[in-house]
Amino acid sequence: MTDAALREALSRTLAGTNFASLGKRYEGKVRDTYTRDGTRLLIATDRISAFDRVLGTIPWKGQVLTQLAAYWFRQTTEVAPNHMIDVPDPCVMRVKDCAPFHVEFVVRGYATGNTSTSLWTHYARGERNYAGYKLPEGLKKHQHLEAPLVTPATKAPKGEHDVTTCRDDLVARRAIGAEEYDAIASMALSLFERGQAIARSRGLLLVDTKYEFGRTSDGTIVVIDEIHTPDSSRYWIESSYESRLAQGQDPEGLDKDYVRNFYLSLGYKGDGPPPAMTDEVRVEAAGRYIQAYERITNEVFVPNEEEPISRLERTLGA
Repeated sequence: MTDAALREALSRTLAGTNFASLGKRYEGKVRDTYTRDGTRLLIATDRISAFDRVLGTIPWKGQVLTQLAAYWFRQTTEVAPNHMIDVPDPCVMRVKDCAPFHVEFVVRGYATGNTSTSLWTHYARGERNYAGYKLPEGLKKHQHLEAPLVTPATKAPKGEHDVTTCRDDLVARRAIGAEEYDAIASMALSLFERGQAIARSRGLLLVDTKYEFGRTSDGTIVVIDEIHTPDSSRYWIESSYESRLAQGQDPEGLDKDYVRNFYLSLGYKGDGPPPAMTDEVRVEAAGRYIQAYERITNEVFVPNEEEPISRLERTLGA
């Protein structure tokens, strides 16, 4: 995908949908969800969010997210069941309607991050207790942790900030049962292990990620939302990781951190309306998302270039 093609697509991004005939609508930061008759349609728009704010749109992002989530659901179905039924459109996933757990299970394999909830932000302030774990002295930024950590966060409503918490606090507040938490945490670690193995075989490091879980109508706990995409995960290029750290540089990333770092360079951390993204940032971000897709799946990304609203009306019968 050339820069010229991405620039041409800047004017045709999918910013949102409103299809009354598809069922009850909910608008998240990235996805528009329609619920009807025990199923949900997850329409991944091209919106991008960070700092719990919608920042703008990225060309083909919704198609990348949907196709990559579907790939990972297929790759991990024997590790943990998921809610996917089918993919009726390049940016739409049909899923089972589940009752969600209002907890994000964040799994971290490295001492990194630049947001207020990240492990490194807390560690750099001198804090050594994080999400119920005692962290060792002497960690360096971007260093590999001895073992992955499950660091849960509350699932905040749109426009509010997620808050990192711990198992004991969630259980004490009855946000989740102890047995449920332990079962889901174990499932999250198994998913992360599988994800890291596949990513490494493609020359990438799966650094950290977040999982969401829900319960189906028959009581089965399943993975919901998305999995291992550049929106919910941090990916670094393995071949340059050690050399860049030795030179005091950040690892090369193929994920949303590129956009986060652009806003941090402007001094924006989520307070108030965000500055506008430049076209250069939008194009570069799109290129990184597409590169992540192609490296992980080992397939060339070929977007559907039809006008998105009319295409969705046709493919979904809206």
